[in-house]
Amino acid sequence: MKFGPVKPDEATGGVAVHAIRQNGLVLKKGTVIGADEVAALKRAGVSEIVVARLDKGDVSEDEAAGSIATAVAGDGVTAERAFTGRANLFAAKAGVLVVDRAAVDRINRIDEAITFATLAAFKPVVAGEMIATVKIIPFGVEMRLRDAAVDAAISGRMRVTPFKIKKVGIVSTILPGLAPKVIDKTLKVTAERLAPTGASIIAERRTSHDKDALAPAIQELLALGAELVLVFGASAIADRRDVIPAAIEQIGGRVEHFGMPVDPGNLILLGQAKGMPVLGAPGCARSPKENGFDWVLMRMLAGLKISRDEVTGMGVGGLLMEIVTRPQPRVPVVADGNRNVAAVILAAGRSTRMGGPNKLFAELNGKKLVRIVAEQALASKASPVIVVTGHQTTDVAAALKGLDVKFVDNPQFTDGLATSVKAGIAAVPESSDGAIICLGDMPLIDAKLIDRLAESFAPDCGSLIVVPVAGGRRGNPVLWSRRFFPELMTLDGDIGARHLIAQHVEAVAEVEVEGKSAFLDIDTPEMLADIFGRWNEKT
Repeated sequence: MKFGPVKPDEATGGVAVHAIRQNGLVLKKGTVIGADEVAALKRAGVSEIVVARLDKGDVSEDEAAGSIATAVAGDGVTAERAFTGRANLFAAKAGVLVVDRAAVDRINRIDEAITFATLAAFKPVVAGEMIATVKIIPFGVEMRLRDAAVDAAISGRMRVTPFKIKKVGIVSTILPGLAPKVIDKTLKVTAERLAPTGASIIAERRTSHDKDALAPAIQELLALGAELVLVFGASAIADRRDVIPAAIEQIGGRVEHFGMPVDPGNLILLGQAKGMPVLGAPGCARSPKENGFDWVLMRMLAGLKISRDEVTGMGVGGLLMEIVTRPQPRVPVVADGNRNVAAVILAAGRSTRMGGPNKLFAELNGKKLVRIVAEQALASKASPVIVVTGHQTTDVAAALKGLDVKFVDNPQFTDGLATSVKAGIAAVPESSDGAIICLGDMPLIDAKLIDRLAESFAPDCGSLIVVPVAGGRRGNPVLWSRRFFPELMTLDGDIGARHLIAQHVEAVAEVEVEGKSAFLDIDTPEMLADIFGRWNEKT
């Protein structure tokens, strides 16, 4: 291929390498130069243009890209028409993308002019999703190079293997301390994980964490027509002789592989019984976040066999995102284990919705609301107690006179609640493993509830966010592990951190409370009247 600058009269038949905008002329890159273009270049005063011109034995960029894409497109893959040297490939149906990495490498090593990129091998895809692209770098390539790329493509076509398994059975084992709601949430997460594949849960069973109870449960699900059985153990699989593998073998099945170099997802077990796959799920499978469980599950749902070599070859790229519930995180943080928890009381607001005086100074039996909250925090096991001020700082300090609290000023309090949360969190000492965020206008929250939240804070068991709950509704205050302090410091506006709780459901522990104490904060005069009524009932 010839390439270089020429005069307009010598450019006929060439392809414009660069766009030209001059004296009213707009000539796009890639334009084939004809008589009209030559005349327009002259009128615009263009004396030189860089063009590319194919030699005999060359093929154009679009022809080359299109032929390679067509050659590499196997079952379930469609190639679009090439344009500007690029041909994209798409999934024609939902399934798992199967890519021959060696073939992709062969194509890319033929010549620097030819490039071929795909999504990750075995990625689940949906119909219409772009899965690969062929791009020819110059405006043309030698035909022999194009032909070599086509041959390499034919030898290792990519394909989308459709999801075949539609009926899934689930067994959950139970141990004391495992709440039914954990299993319920696991079923919900699993159903959502299966939905894009067209598979569904046909039945679920709950048994004690014992091989003699688990074995017949697996057998029953297989008899009901389950094409895949997932087992969620109340305790992680620790050995090939543990409960789940022992139960599989008890019904005549076998363990095909235990463990994988993907983290999270290490403690996964691949087995089969009665000719059907049985998958012992790792603990991370209870989370909706991508983990090693997904990598194996999706292949199984597509009916793809997973060999030991394939599992052990997942190490490169197998270090996934950190799970906050991990007892010993890979990124060093201050240990949570001793449950040293601070209390942060937010008392910086302007009470704008009250339409009058600062609600924090309303009195119950002669005692201001903010002082009631501070005294309850001081009576709890939380230490230190930090009070964030902003509006009427001097008056708040006067209301808390004599109390052993640490004051932190928030000069940005007018920008919203988030600024007070950040000011309070920034003041928590490094020795604290977490902080309970308390609202200064919730006087019905007592030391007993604060202590219950602290007692439920169990980092080693994954309980890193603790919230009070009544009737399925979450209230305040909320205890946050130090691991979430960096995220709390990113809050903005006049909203709290509810969205962070939703993002980290696997780290949430709920403490059941009675009544409305965890929900009654004072925003209006009517709410204040309600607080007065409940306080009188309490006293």
